[in-house]
Amino acid sequence: MKKLLVVAAAVTSLFAQAQTFPANPITIVVPFAAGGPTDRVARDLAEALRKPLGGVSIIVSNVAGAGSSIGSTKVARAAPDGYTLLLNHIAMSTMPALYRNLPFKVETDFEYVGLINEVPMTLIGRPTLPAKNFKELTTWLTQNKGKINLGNAGLGAASHLCGLMFQSAMQIDMTTVPYGGTAPAMTDLMGGQIDLMCDQTTNTTQQIEGKKVIAYAVTTSHALTTPSLKDLPTLQASGLKGFEVTIWHGLYAPKGTPADVVAKLNTALKAALKDPEFIKKEEALGAVIVTDKRMESAEHKKFVAAEIAKWGPVIKAAGTYAD
Repeated sequence: MKKLLVVAAAVTSLFAQAQTFPANPITIVVPFAAGGPTDRVARDLAEALRKPLGGVSIIVSNVAGAGSSIGSTKVARAAPDGYTLLLNHIAMSTMPALYRNLPFKVETDFEYVGLINEVPMTLIGRPTLPAKNFKELTTWLTQNKGKINLGNAGLGAASHLCGLMFQSAMQIDMTTVPYGGTAPAMTDLMGGQIDLMCDQTTNTTQQIEGKKVIAYAVTTSHALTTPSLKDLPTLQASGLKGFEVTIWHGLYAPKGTPADVVAKLNTALKAALKDPEFIKKEEALGAVIVTDKRMESAEHKKFVAAEIAKWGPVIKAAGTYAD
């Protein structure tokens, strides 16, 4: 009887919280260092969410490390009351394959709030590469098998994942050179120490515009409209059928967060995605706001499940794991 009363009290408490949510400040955990693309998305979103959530304070907390698994674990283990959220990117779909001992299950330990945006990627090369377009690059890659250095920003980074898929699509093994972030990788690419890199437009557009690197293609299924990138072909159109990589961001709550709270968060998120100032800031980053059904919680979850199925074989085929 006592146990039943305790359970009843807990259920009543959660219902009351759902009815009054949000009554306290909300924390959005970003599982990456401050100043990076995901951090910027989170801070811009926090500002856009305040109004539809009744003016509540929203704090962005950076909990970086282990390819975003540390911050994600913190949220998975947080109280399921809607006051601790996770904003993560494509890592949500790659962690299950990358980490043998992941302390949570992506598909079952979170409530899915909604998808936020997608960021295109570009394939770029050192400025001294003799290949000046993708056709010439294909020839150069074939002629230089065993000598190609492909840089990335570290295990699980967007550039790492795109590089794995590019090698798989080209069926050419390259020497992967991991760095401790995009900045040192880009520095070495511009300096000619590595040959190629595939990274987000948020990190490459400025270097492409300054002609500090050679741009070969974009990873989206359609051409981009950004002036400096609009003439770049897609990798699909260049012969790599089915090649499409975008770095998306989504919002999550701990498993067990009341359905009413998740619904309120989803409604607020959809309002934020229509905020003109937020749209302007995202466009400046080269990001595209999600406007389709993936904004909905259930569709967001289906999308991540499909991404897990997409990336798992690529990662396993490469033999890339972390403990």
